Amino acid sequence: MKRSRLPHRLPLAMALAMGLSTLHAAEPSQVQTQHDHDAVDLDAVVVRANPLAATAEDLTRPVEVLTGERLDEAKASSLGETVNKLPGVQSSYFGPGVGRPIVRGFDGARVQVVSDGLGSGDVSTVSVDHAVSIEPFLADQIEVLKGPATLLFGSGAIGGAVNVIDGRVPEAVTEQPLQGRAELRTGSVNDEKTGMVRLDGTSASGNLVFHFDALHRETGDIDIPGQAESAWLMAEHGETPDPAEAGRLPNSFVRTDSGALGVSWVGERGFIGVGYSLFNSRYGIPGGGHVHEEEGHEEEAGHEGEEEADAHGSDVRIAMDQRRTELRAGLDDLGAFQSLRAKVARTEYTHTEYEGDAVGTVFDNDSTEARLELVHQPLAGWNGALGLQWAQREFVAVGDEAFVPGSNSRDAGLFWIGQRDVGPLKLELGARHDRSRVDVDDAVAIGPDRDFDTTSFSAGLKWEPTDPVHVMFGLDRAQRAPSAEELYSNGLHVATASLELGTPTLDVETANRAELGVHWHHGPFKASASVYHVRFDDYIYLADTGLVEHEVPVRLWTQGDARFNGAEAEASWAFADNASGQWDLRVFGDVVRAKLAGSGTREVAFTLEHEGELEELVAALPQGGNLPRIAPSRVGGELRWELGQWRASLGAVRYAEQDRVAAHERPTDGYTLVDAHVAWHVDTAGGNGLEVFVDGSNLLDEEARSHTSFLKELAPLPGRGVVVGVRAFF
Repeated sequence: MKRSRLPHRLPLAMALAMGLSTLHAAEPSQVQTQHDHDAVDLDAVVVRANPLAATAEDLTRPVEVLTGERLDEAKASSLGETVNKLPGVQSSYFGPGVGRPIVRGFDGARVQVVSDGLGSGDVSTVSVDHAVSIEPFLADQIEVLKGPATLLFGSGAIGGAVNVIDGRVPEAVTEQPLQGRAELRTGSVNDEKTGMVRLDGTSASGNLVFHFDALHRETGDIDIPGQAESAWLMAEHGETPDPAEAGRLPNSFVRTDSGALGVSWVGERGFIGVGYSLFNSRYGIPGGGHVHEEEGHEEEAGHEGEEEADAHGSDVRIAMDQRRTELRAGLDDLGAFQSLRAKVARTEYTHTEYEGDAVGTVFDNDSTEARLELVHQPLAGWNGALGLQWAQREFVAVGDEAFVPGSNSRDAGLFWIGQRDVGPLKLELGARHDRSRVDVDDAVAIGPDRDFDTTSFSAGLKWEPTDPVHVMFGLDRAQRAPSAEELYSNGLHVATASLELGTPTLDVETANRAELGVHWHHGPFKASASVYHVRFDDYIYLADTGLVEHEVPVRLWTQGDARFNGAEAEASWAFADNASGQWDLRVFGDVVRAKLAGSGTREVAFTLEHEGELEELVAALPQGGNLPRIAPSRVGGELRWELGQWRASLGAVRYAEQDRVAAHERPTDGYTLVDAHVAWHVDTAGGNGLEVFVDGSNLLDEEARSHTSFLKELAPLPGRGVVVGVRAFF
C-alpha cells in the first residue's frame, strides 16, 4: 500500500506552531495537584473530555468519573474490568487478557477509547480477542461518557466514549519538586505479580516538568470454580466432566509491560510538551477460542494428530506491541479565544498471533491523529469551543487467517459545542461534520473504496427547579460510518469461530436518542436516575445466517433498523458519622433491551469460495427479534466504612439471567459476584504516605459466564481471589 507522508507532517506542524508561542512565558502557572489516594467528590471532578471546563454534575450529558481511592480500588488488568461497576457500563471478556468497555449495550466500533482526547491507536475494534492498549493502573482519572459522544470524538463514539487521563505529557507544574507513587501487589486467583512506579517533578527554574512511569505484570492461568466448558457444551458434545481438569482455565496467562517518559515547558500562559510510551502485552486465548479450517480432519493423521488438534486451540497466544509519540501544547488568553489546545499522536502497533511456536497472523496498524480545540470568548451569551480533528490509519493483516484485508482510512471532522444559562435553565448545543474514506487493498476482488459523510447534532437541557434537584433532558442525532471490517471481512475469523463476511455496500447508520434524567442531592442523600430510547436507522450488526461452511457458522455484516431502550439508577446514603466511623451505602442498577425493528425474515444472497469454487448462498436473516450479546440487567450494592487510618467496603452485584437472545444464540444463567476491600493508610513526615490493602473478588466462588463474551461456553470468569499489596505516595 502506498503511504502518503505529507498528511503526517501537517498535524505535527500545526501542533508545533501553536505550541511554540508559549515558550516566551516567564513564570510557571501555579496549579495545585491532589494526592492520588485522597477521597474525592466525584461529582465535583472536572471532566477533561469536554473542552469547556465543567464538573460531572454541571454537564447536561451523562458521565461517570473514577479517580482517587475509588479508582485505586477498581483498577484491574483490563480497562473494561476497571469500569464495569459503573451504572450502565459492563465489560467484554475474551479471557483475562482482553476486556473492552461496553456502554449501555454498545461495544466494539461504537465505543471510542481515548487517551486524554486522542484515540488509543490499537485494533481492539477489529476483533474481540484484541486488547485495549491503555494500562488502567497508570491512570489518574477515567471518564465514561454515556450516550453518543460523536460531537467530541467522531463517528466511532456513537455509543459512548471512555477517556483515560494519565498525565504522560505534563501540562502544569507539580505541587512538589518531586512526587510520585509506587505499588506492589500479588494475587491468589492467577498468581499475579504487579509492580508500578510513577514520578512527576519540576526543575528548580519552575518551567521544566517531567513525567516517568513503568509497570510490569505477570499472571498465570486463572483458577475457576468447576470446569472450563459449560455443562450445556459438554452435554452437547456427549462429554463427561473430568475432575482432573476442574479448577483451572488453561492458557489464560497475561504478561504486560508498559512505560512512558514525558517532558514539558510550562509557562504563565501555556505549555508545550512531548512524550514517548510503549505498551507490550502477551496473553493466552483460553478455552480453544481459535478454531482452524483443518480441524475435523484429524482422523486422517491418526491418534497423534487428534491430540495435536485437541491441544491446538489452547496453544494460541497473542503478542502485541505499541510505540506512541505524542506532542501536546496549550496557550491561554488569546484575545478572541480563551484558550487553545493542540495535540497530535503517532502510534505504531503490531499484533501477532502465535499458534504454538509458529506465527499465524500479524496485524499492523500505524495511525496518526491530531486534534485542535479553541475555546472562544462569550458570544451572544454562549460559551463555546471549536474543534478540528484529523486521523489517518494504515492497517495491514498478513497470514492464513487474516479475515480483514489491508486498508487505509482517513477522517477529518469539524465541531462546535456551546452552552449558556437562561435563568434556571442551562442549554447545551453542538454540531459536528466528518468526512471519511476507506481505501482497501485489492478493491476489485474485495469491494470498492468508500467515502462517507456523517453529521451529528446534540441538544441538552438542564433545569434546577430547586437547589437539590437537577432535571436533564437530551436529544441527539448521531451518525457512524461503517468500519473496514464491517465492509470488507472475507474469511475465517478464528476469534469468533465463524466465517465472517462483510458487506461493501453498507450505508451510514443513524441513531436518534432521547434521554430524561434526574439528580437529587440533599444532605447525606444522593440519587440519580435516567431513562433513554435510541432509534437506529440502518443499524450495522453481525448476523448469524444459520448456514455452516467448513464446519463453522457463517456470519454476515448487515443492516436493519433497531431500537434500544434502557434505564439506570444510583443512590447513596451517608447514614452515620460518629465514633464508630463514617458509613456509606450505595446501590445501583441498569437494564437495556435491544431489538431489531420489524417482523419476519428477509433473504440475502452472497458468494463465497467452497472447495475451490465460487458459489452463491442464500440465507434468511431476521428483520425482528433481539440483537445478539446484549449485556444483562444488573443490581448491585456496596457498604463502605472509614475510621481514622482504616477504610473498608463490602459489595455485591447480581447479574440477571439473559434470556432475551437473538436467533442461534443461547441464553446465559445469572450469577452474583461479591467483593470486599480493606486498606490501612498512614501519612508520614513531609506529606508522604503508605497504604497496605487487601482486595477480595468473587468471594462466593460462583461460576460466572458473561453473556457478552464469544467464549462464554468455554471460559468462565475467575473464581475466588484475594489480592494483597502496598502503595506508597511521596
